[in-house]
Amino acid sequence: MNIPINQVMAFCAVARSGSFAQAALQLHLSQPALSIAIRNLEQALGGKLLDRTTRNVALTPEGSAFYPVAKRLLSDWDQSLTDVKNHFSLARGKLEIAAMPTFATNLLPKILSDFHTQYPHINVTVHDVIAETVVEMIRGSRCELGITFLPVDASDLTFTPLYSDKFVAILPKGHELLKNKHLTWKQFLRFPQVSLQKPAGTRALIDQALSNKGLELTPVFESHQLVSIGRMVSQGLGLSVVPSTSKAQMQEMGLEIRPIKAPEIRHKVGLIQRKQQSISTASEAIKEMILNLKLT
Repeated sequence: MNIPINQVMAFCAVARSGSFAQAALQLHLSQPALSIAIRNLEQALGGKLLDRTTRNVALTPEGSAFYPVAKRLLSDWDQSLTDVKNHFSLARGKLEIAAMPTFATNLLPKILSDFHTQYPHINVTVHDVIAETVVEMIRGSRCELGITFLPVDASDLTFTPLYSDKFVAILPKGHELLKNKHLTWKQFLRFPQVSLQKPAGTRALIDQALSNKGLELTPVFESHQLVSIGRMVSQGLGLSVVPSTSKAQMQEMGLEIRPIKAPEIRHKVGLIQRKQQSISTASEAIKEMILNLKLT
């Protein structure tokens, strides 16, 4: 059954006022137009809702039963319109974003703080997951926006570059290599290594870059989490390389940072979303903040 909402509004106005003339004025309709709306509603429902006399209008028993239902329908309709309007105006809503740990830990908190200041009634969920899982969550429509490395196959995604990150070496305090202001991979690989775990895309990037130079990474410990890698290095289990955006996090663990080159390994970090798919107003707002990110 397809009943236009304006017919329900017409019925409620007549039932409330007890007059076609007053109801027509309230709804800014002519009386013939109002009568047609009521007649069409009655035909759709299968019987009379109103008893009309020359002096007044009264509800039939069926009309009396329908009136509270009609008022509830209008109330729900108004609330639904208000909810949508609030979502568009960012007065209410929910936002989910996926971000790899280096971004989620080091850069995203400031963005979230600014976002919450501007839009305090938007509930935000951050999925702090590895780079490959960020891509999976966007492809599976679990999130509208993600921050990750440039995917190998991004034909179904839009990738907007944010910055180019490079790997830096992390070492425990007192390590003999700290006498050097810059390190080479040949120097670095003489010591035990702690590495990101395969099949992480970043690990593949490192392995390929080293292979091009005739070098090989053979870690003694591996982990998917940079925090775990940092803790292992701080315990003297080996050396490692991490994205430069995680330098502050590593230094908080008491680790030392050194640039590493020959080769210098870089990777693009950007914002991804599904192609040809609109995103919510809340996602658009935080996307703008992310794209305006200033890196020193």
